[in-house]
Amino acid sequence: MAQGKNENLVESVLGNKNVPVINEILNHPNEYRCQIIYVQINRDEKNIPHFTYYYYRHLPKEYWNPASTVKLPLAALALQKLNDINIPGVNKFTTIQYDSSYEKQTTAYNDSSSETGYPSIAHYIKRAFLISENDPYNRLYQFINQQTINRDLHKMGYEDARIIRQFVPGLTEEQNRHTNQVRFLDKNGKLIYTQPPAYNKDSFDFSQIVKLGNAYMTMEDSIVNEPFDFTKHNRLSLQDLTDILRSIIFPESMPEEKRFRLTKDDYNFLRKYLSQYPSETSYPKYDTAEFYDSYAKFFFRDSTHHSMPENVRVFNKVGWAYGFLSDASYIMDAKNKIEFFLAATVYTNKDGVINDAKYDYEHRASVFIRGWTSDV
Repeated sequence: MAQGKNENLVESVLGNKNVPVINEILNHPNEYRCQIIYVQINRDEKNIPHFTYYYYRHLPKEYWNPASTVKLPLAALALQKLNDINIPGVNKFTTIQYDSSYEKQTTAYNDSSSETGYPSIAHYIKRAFLISENDPYNRLYQFINQQTINRDLHKMGYEDARIIRQFVPGLTEEQNRHTNQVRFLDKNGKLIYTQPPAYNKDSFDFSQIVKLGNAYMTMEDSIVNEPFDFTKHNRLSLQDLTDILRSIIFPESMPEEKRFRLTKDDYNFLRKYLSQYPSETSYPKYDTAEFYDSYAKFFFRDSTHHSMPENVRVFNKVGWAYGFLSDASYIMDAKNKIEFFLAATVYTNKDGVINDAKYDYEHRASVFIRGWTSDV
């Protein structure tokens, strides 16, 4: 993999914008914790893509909260696990049901947003990608289980990845280690396969202490005047996120150990829903006034224009939480025959209070994160 760690290109493109918000972020790099990876793609005479990496603040160990971007590796791991199970009738479209096997766990027997009225891994992936719903992520996490998620990612070379928390308020570290019993049923409701509940006994390295902000709000809406502790939260480097996306778009371009064990149909399925807009699906049926085409396409999203360019297709996963706004995208312009990867994260929390829901997503972060796509 070509790794051109040239930061001048990215910074010069941003600096030439002469936009106050962008200049502010560039002038205060430690405050905004921005990181960018741009991957230039050039194809040779045999149409084989070649990749050159460019960086802005390439700091793999600097913490940023990955938020919903972790749904990308979990979607691929869920399909991989189905292939490993290798039982006739058990696939991504099979009805899956979740039992409650430990405290704070919840059941899932039906899904009114699906065509069948029942949950499936395929439908959970669609919901996790199209508008980044959180419950589908939890269900993928519960199916794969905490131990398998982290062991598989580390075995694949994504050693800095740590996905140990569900998006369920109030779950303890111990409760996140426990995952539900799941059952797969055929079209007649007959049991095909039962996966027992799991518990992860593996330890994690929490030696890097990460505390941000100057205060945070508790679940009881009280303010604690000290930094918020991210030490035991999910983490994923921007490099790993970019490479995971590349391994799904161009699996043959990655070393074999960094590829997921997926079928051709699995890859096509992931690509379809990474690029699809909420308006292009009936199951689930979304209110497109709220969930417009660029809703989860941050590099093309602004407050007035909600449509996407006709000639552009974006295969991506976004995340936003705790003031971090992030996007990892493969962008393809069919008309101009341009394609590239672009991944970025920026932290914006002017008042310094975590969990108060007062972040600057729509001003500083959104202006910055889409600020240079048209110039690449």
